[in-house]
Amino acid sequence: MSRPSPGDELWCRRFHPAEKPAARLVCLPHAGGSASFYLPVSAALSPEVDVLAIQYPGRQDRRMEQAIDDLAVLVDRIHDVLRRQPELPLTFLGHSMGAVIGFELTRRLEAEGHGPVRLFASGRRAPSTFRQEDTCRSDDAILAEVRRLSGTSAALLGDDEMMRAALPALRADYTAIEAYRCAPGATVNCPITVLTGDSDPKTTLDEAKAWGDHTTEPLDLRVFPGGHFFISERSKDVMKVLVEHFQQERARTAG
Repeated sequence: MSRPSPGDELWCRRFHPAEKPAARLVCLPHAGGSASFYLPVSAALSPEVDVLAIQYPGRQDRRMEQAIDDLAVLVDRIHDVLRRQPELPLTFLGHSMGAVIGFELTRRLEAEGHGPVRLFASGRRAPSTFRQEDTCRSDDAILAEVRRLSGTSAALLGDDEMMRAALPALRADYTAIEAYRCAPGATVNCPITVLTGDSDPKTTLDEAKAWGDHTTEPLDLRVFPGGHFFISERSKDVMKVLVEHFQQERARTAG
């Protein structure tokens, strides 16, 4: 691991800094999402866990930066930042597009001998599954998709000006994830816990189970009531799964 760079603060948000954490959780947002989406996770797990939420370029306080529309480039940038963080047992939590980013980061870090202890893949079908989607072809199609999935606050959804201001980041994210293709036979060695909503229009149960083809460990599948953003709708239930994971990791480390 190399030393942190001043520019790393643009990517890394610690809403509740921990002085002596036992582990780190890296949270990866969905398409169009921002680091603040994971504020409740940080509040629930800190200070025992160093909760680091990634802020992609092109949104919130980084809105003046060019959003990245190539998933491999985005993963490479995040990978560089994570390699400069103080070393701690690492867990990934990614929702939707963030789940794929977590998978690709895991592959890179495992190749270097610094892989995470677990990947939580939320709200996303397995990397090997494919759907033809053309969300990024027009502004109206992008906005319709966001409204359909209800991943944005009701106040913002009703504000057309604010929604259109978010379009550059949304377009870049949708372009990146829709062009992504998983390398054939790609697997990771860490366990994967899949979190999915039972009525998610973006992920069927079979597509969620297919994550098992991408890990050498047994797949842990957790199904929650709700749609694509069940992770917010059932936040208390999801938090119990995360708390249980870190309790088990503390016990394992102590043992």
